Amino acid sequence: MSAFEFFFSFYGLLLGLSVAELVGGFARVLHERHRVRFGWLTPLLAVFVAMDVATFWSQAWVIFRGAPFNLSLLFLGLVVAATFYVAASVTFPRVTAEGVGDRIDLDEHFWIHRRLVFTCVMAANAIVAVLFACLAATNAGFAELAVPRLWIGMAIFVLGTATAAFAPWRRVAVTALVLVLAYSFWNVARSAATLIAAGGWSPPA
Repeated sequence: MSAFEFFFSFYGLLLGLSVAELVGGFARVLHERHRVRFGWLTPLLAVFVAMDVATFWSQAWVIFRGAPFNLSLLFLGLVVAATFYVAASVTFPRVTAEGVGDRIDLDEHFWIHRRLVFTCVMAANAIVAVLFACLAATNAGFAELAVPRLWIGMAIFVLGTATAAFAPWRRVAVTALVLVLAYSFWNVARSAATLIAAGGWSPPA
């Protein structure tokens, strides 16, 4: 087992728990749908968190693939993944802990918890951004990856997420969430276009 495989067996498991928490939260809400007012803000927030978790899974391949085994890296992975888990666990309400006769409004839940969720996501991104900046400053290979488009994308993400978290005007916060989601979907579409242009992949031999 390589150092990366050992690290990722830990890091990937913790990130996977965040995905499971998101899917489980949505399933619990569906189970109690007779007393839930769905709206669309909390589902959009869940998609946002899920896409960022997937992005971190991808970034692990780029950033940690050549890293040596080191306890500090395991601890760093723990902090990042745990921060995501907190965001994922708060995204949907704990419907099973509420009274059976209580009505649940997912839009209201969004406005109550948006700052915590977005702040956790920003904190996880900030940790990895600082790590990448340190690597780019000391390693030529990482410096080549630190193109202007990367930092522009990071600025768009941070500005949009911070606005969605702290804007006092609801319309501005919702617009910021939609724009950050659109940017995430654009990145996925760009990656898909690259994959298609390369001819996809071959079946296993």
